[in-house]
Amino acid sequence: MKRSEFDEEGSSVPLVEQFTGVGIKVSFSGKVSETKEMQQLSGGQKSLVALTLIFAIQKCDPAPFYLFDEIDQALDPQHRKAVAELISKQSDTCQFITTTFRPELVQAANKHYGVIYRSKVSHIQQVTMEEALDFIEDEAPDK
Repeated sequence: MKRSEFDEEGSSVPLVEQFTGVGIKVSFSGKVSETKEMQQLSGGQKSLVALTLIFAIQKCDPAPFYLFDEIDQALDPQHRKAVAELISKQSDTCQFITTTFRPELVQAANKHYGVIYRSKVSHIQQVTMEEALDFIEDEAPDK
């Protein structure tokens, strides 16, 4: 028996049609008692959940390429390395283009490009991994 409610005109509306969007509850320990809603997560945890959803969709309905802009910004070094390894592994079946200011993704990449702004025009050029890492170090905030 389907559960339903009545809309404003008195017609029966299946309960499932009263909701829109996706609700996500997360447990990083695997314990149901430690389940959290997205609003309760840190920025890094939210990033991991979003990436998990993207990679799950990729398994079911892969796209030919993915463009990620600083997805590793809120992650700690351990999780940045794990994401870099996953992207590297998945790159056998599709192409990933990422932007980053962190060394873990740079070290896992096959090609590196730098964007240079001269005379009010951006120029893109291929650089070595060492040049990319040097740029990142130069841009790092003082500790």
